Amino acid sequence: MTIDNAVLVFAGVMTLLSAALAHFVSPLFLLLTAFIGLNMIQAGFTGFCPAAFVFKKLGLRAGCAFS
Repeated sequence: MTIDNAVLVFAGVMTLLSAALAHFVSPLFLLLTAFIGLNMIQAGFTGFCPAAFVFKKLGLRAGCAFS
């Protein structure tokens, strides 16, 4: 698995988790969903993604987007 794949999987899991938490626990968890979306937009423009940095430190190999 590359860093690119790991970031996409992580973003998807976190989005689904935050939506489920918003539904079952508190609507305030929609703020987490918004944060995830804003972080993805920011990463698209700047190329910097904190999750990619963590996955790189964990030893995943770089892909096209986060090399």
